[in-house]
Amino acid sequence: MTIWLKARNSAKPVSEAAPKRSILSLRSTAVPSLAPRHARSRHKPRPRRGSQAAAARDGWTSPAARGRWRQDSTDTGAMTERALARIAAFDIRADGTAAPVTEPWPAPAPAPGFAWRWLHCDRTDAGFIRWAAAHLPPPARAALIEAQTRPRCEPHGEGLILTLRGINRNDGAEEEDMVALRLWVAPGLVVSARLRPTHAHRDLLAGMEGGRAPVSPGLWLIGLCDQLMRGIEAVTAARDDAVDALEEMLLDERPDGDGAGLTGITRLARSVIRLRRHVAPQREALAALAAAGTPALSPDERAGLREIVNRATRAVEELDALRDRLASLRGHVDSRQAARIGRNGFVLSVVAAVFLPLGLLTGLMGVNLQGIPGQAHPVGFWYFTGGLVLLGAGLWLVFRWLRWF
Repeated sequence: MTIWLKARNSAKPVSEAAPKRSILSLRSTAVPSLAPRHARSRHKPRPRRGSQAAAARDGWTSPAARGRWRQDSTDTGAMTERALARIAAFDIRADGTAAPVTEPWPAPAPAPGFAWRWLHCDRTDAGFIRWAAAHLPPPARAALIEAQTRPRCEPHGEGLILTLRGINRNDGAEEEDMVALRLWVAPGLVVSARLRPTHAHRDLLAGMEGGRAPVSPGLWLIGLCDQLMRGIEAVTAARDDAVDALEEMLLDERPDGDGAGLTGITRLARSVIRLRRHVAPQREALAALAAAGTPALSPDERAGLREIVNRATRAVEELDALRDRLASLRGHVDSRQAARIGRNGFVLSVVAAVFLPLGLLTGLMGVNLQGIPGQAHPVGFWYFTGGLVLLGAGLWLVFRWLRWF
């Protein structure tokens, strides 16, 4: 009993025997895991959807780069940790020479010594979306990344929001499925975005690489619109040649021309309608661009844009003329087919009119009754047949005299 009391008195309180520890530290050391294994695996953090694909597309595939991608994905403020994936990026001097932009995260202004900057990016790139959110006005950012677009021009402050369409010359695509190009044009800056490649940039890129870059955003815009209109004019001229060939085939009265002609008319009409659907609003957008009072365009540049508006108007008029010509050809084919059907029906009616009395007489002479004329005559059948032939010939002569055929 004495020994037990001594041991009890010598025991220290818990607060003296061990230092105080927080609940979190106790949970992490004394209780490593209170949840079942399947519950722990369910709560593991997952990477964001599309992050690996976007990282591989932009070249972030090394272990260090993947770590930077994860840091950038979780911290939206650390935009300088990732380079902007760009299709083309140039700084242009006042003498027309250009230099590629080497900044990982370019500023919305040209480098010192340069007149203006052009950035061309993929509108679906996550880095471009964040860059636009950081450096561009909200209306411009929304216009650059939106999926459904139509040609338009809207001034905003000192800049312009512009959406244009170009002929689709990508492999396996239809030319009428025109490619959209979204633009933000401001003094000293041009930002363009697209989803599908546009061939209108090839000459512009070749000029910049060869030291023949436009000296201002307005001249660059004139060059772009000129390339877009060249493609539209070429396709319109090709459709005009196809309609000419179709007219020659249908007007030659070929026996098999109507079927092939009707198919060609339908195909060409569909192509012309789809082209005009994009070219007509693009003419309005270019007219608004030429009339826009923005510092990004000089008076001489607006005059150049008015010439492009004239070309766009002429293209729309040619498409309207093609549509009317195709409608006229379709009416011609329909009327010719209706005339052929009517003529065939008339011939059948004449044949029926000739054989109707012959059939009536044949039916009367074929009844099995007593008293039929010529029944007992040895050549009565041949007399009756000759009479039918004479009656048919007489009816044919009467219809011929009446000019029924």
